[in-house]
Amino acid sequence: MMYSRVRTLCFLFALLIIPGLYCQYSESEWKARDKWMKVTDIFEIAGIQAGSEVADVGCHQGYMSIRLAKYIGDTGKVYSVDVREDRLNKLNDIATKRGIGNIQTILGDYDDPKLKEHSIDVALIIDAYHEMKDYKQILLNIKKALKPDGRLLVLEKLKHKMIGKSRQEQTLAHTISPEFVKSELTEAGFTVTILEKDLGYWEEDPDKKIWVLVAVLP
Repeated sequence: MMYSRVRTLCFLFALLIIPGLYCQYSESEWKARDKWMKVTDIFEIAGIQAGSEVADVGCHQGYMSIRLAKYIGDTGKVYSVDVREDRLNKLNDIATKRGIGNIQTILGDYDDPKLKEHSIDVALIIDAYHEMKDYKQILLNIKKALKPDGRLLVLEKLKHKMIGKSRQEQTLAHTISPEFVKSELTEAGFTVTILEKDLGYWEEDPDKKIWVLVAVLP
C-alpha cells in the first residue's frame, strides 16, 4: 500500500543521504499510525491510569510518550528514554508546541535507561526490544526502576516469514517472537501475566502481526 511504499522510500533516502538518521516514527507519520495502533487498548492492558508514572523506553520522537502524557493527565509523569539526543530534542520541541508539561526526557545508555529506583508504575518497550542487544542488563535496570507492584509491557511485531527462525535471524529482520521474550523475562525474574498474540497488524501489513505481553515482579 501507498503508506508502506512511502516509508520504504524515506528509509532508503535516509540511508543514502544521511547515514544514521532515519525518518521512521517521525511526527509526520503519527496520524497514519493512529489508524492501526490500538493505543488505548495498550494502556488498558498495561494498567495505566490517571496519575501513573510511566517510562517509555526507546521512545524515538515520542509517538507513545505524547499520547501517554495526555492519557495520564497532569498528575502523572512520562519518562521518555532514548539513546539518541536528537530524537529527545525533537520530542521536547513537540511537547512544547503542544503545551504538554508532564514529559521528562532521559538520554539513556544502550544497557541502561537511567531510571531512578522504584520510580515508575509501568515501563513500556514498544517495537524496541528486538533492537536491544544488552536486553539482560536493561531488564535488570528496569526491575530496579519499577515500584513493588509495577509492570513491564513489551509490544513487538512478528513477521510471518520469520516464525520458527532463530532469535538472531529474527532480530536481524527487525522482529521477534513472544516466546523468546517471555523466556527472557522469566529468566530475568519477571512473571508474565498477560500474553496477547493478536493486537492487529503493524502498518496494516498482514505479514506483521502485533503481539503484547505484560510482566510483573514476583
